[in-house]
Amino acid sequence: MAEIAEHQFVEQLKQIIQVARSKVYSAINFAQVEANWLIGQRIVEQEQNGEVRAEYGKYVIQIASQELTAEFGKGYSRSNLFNFKRFYLLFSDFQIVQTVSGQFKNYKQQLPLLSWSHYERLIRVESAEARQWYMYEAAEQMWSFRTLDRNINTQYYERLLLSQITEPVIKEMQEKTKTFQQDKPAFIKNPTVLEFLGLPGNSGYVEQDVEKEIIETAISSISRNFRISVPSQWICKFSFSHSKTKI
Repeated sequence: MAEIAEHQFVEQLKQIIQVARSKVYSAINFAQVEANWLIGQRIVEQEQNGEVRAEYGKYVIQIASQELTAEFGKGYSRSNLFNFKRFYLLFSDFQIVQTVSGQFKNYKQQLPLLSWSHYERLIRVESAEARQWYMYEAAEQMWSFRTLDRNINTQYYERLLLSQITEPVIKEMQEKTKTFQQDKPAFIKNPTVLEFLGLPGNSGYVEQDVEKEIIETAISSISRNFRISVPSQWICKFSFSHSKTKI
């Protein structure tokens, strides 16, 4: 009985850590998506206030990219800023609200909480109807980036519309994306997230190092913004022992 009680105790501690990690990841996802949407909005406003010429639009992107890259890193290349602009233009009628999947259904004009990698893929979907369906389905079903990417590439939405019996189509998708759903959060593998968080570039980062840096940076940011005193030993413990604890 004592061993069972100890096992339950440890499992509960692991669950606490997993929930805390999930909250940190969600907060980072929201912050990056919000920042990219706002940057896109500001670029569009600057272009509209300037000269009505295609050349001026290119100049706005160019000068913004030069200045942001110099201060924040290569995550703000011209191509990325064009994506931020397109992101805003496609979703300008939506609100950027930090919420959890499942709650957004009653607020169709709020963007669901997905990573920037998800939205970067969604803006390449030409059909507005298909784009929104993939967006809401990805949030509701908690699709990883690779699952979303595969479903778009294989025209999953269109095949469902054409199918009188959808169960085989859904079952096939779930089977072929099962391994994708075991992925770490997409932003862990995205180097632009390190730059977004102001973390030092390091080509030798392994996933455990990235997770550790993200967790510690998030805790430091929260403690500064909300004036919460976080003891240093908590941060050490919050970094987790990856050799023993896995998600």
